[in-house]
Amino acid sequence: MKNKTRLITMLALVCWSIVHSQTENTTDKKLNLQPIVFNTDDKPAFPDPPQGFRDKHAELASGKLTVVQYNSKTLGTRREMTVYTPAGYASDKKYPVLYLLHGLNSDKGQWTDWIRAQDVIDNLIRDGKIKPMLVVFPNCNSSITVENPTPDQEKEKEIGYKSYGVSFEKDLLKDIIPYIEANYAVYRNREQRALAGLSMGGGQSLNIGLSHIDTFAFVGGFSSAPNTNEVGGLSTLKLVPDVKAARKDLKVLWVSCGNKDWLFNVSQRIHSCLKTNQVPHVWHVDSNAHDDVEWANNLYLFSQHIFK
Repeated sequence: MKNKTRLITMLALVCWSIVHSQTENTTDKKLNLQPIVFNTDDKPAFPDPPQGFRDKHAELASGKLTVVQYNSKTLGTRREMTVYTPAGYASDKKYPVLYLLHGLNSDKGQWTDWIRAQDVIDNLIRDGKIKPMLVVFPNCNSSITVENPTPDQEKEKEIGYKSYGVSFEKDLLKDIIPYIEANYAVYRNREQRALAGLSMGGGQSLNIGLSHIDTFAFVGGFSSAPNTNEVGGLSTLKLVPDVKAARKDLKVLWVSCGNKDWLFNVSQRIHSCLKTNQVPHVWHVDSNAHDDVEWANNLYLFSQHIFK
């Protein structure tokens, strides 16, 4: 499964390359194909995680991954997601929730099978560095359903990957979050909800999170892709629709990318846009590429800054 997820991710990167190499949109080319020029503030905000931070310790109490099916009223279909519950999860307690979004042409298993998010979280909880929390891994392509687990990727490309847009946003807000809050012992306020993602999921997290600050107090985009509003080249929608609310109400806004990432310009522009609008945020640039090391590292760091 791990090798399959790695292959899917590599194919996703190839898809992005094809899309952007064939486009005749000059603006898009400038945004994504220009040489990377590093600025003085394009540097690490924090040290790298310690060695072994995502090792699995089977001999110790670990959280549980459960594949859950739910009815999406928004999409009119049945869908799946994976839910991580921490070791010692009890229905008479309350837990915060982190929603983690995957990348293009991948699925909910990208975080669990390749990046091993559950092991990162397990180790942090054991070390007392974070609170016990639920982590939800949705399928971020609204075309993925129980009946249709492998959508036609050519068709997805033809329609501009719209299944990762508004349709998924509505499913997340109107179906996924309500399902979690109705079936698990979790808090139901924005201060106990975080949203983050990698690549395409990073763009989704910023697009959704910054448009729904009343729903999420913590938002993170790791190696965000060109689907990111305003700065990615595929949309003219404002990255920060309500600058005042972003300045006042966001507890953590996290933007990160490795300096070997071919999509670095997108994250750099996100940082520049936020800086111009004086929206406080973390800008973390390390030495990784568009890969599992980058995303595991940022999950480790980001998760220690949320739910404080």
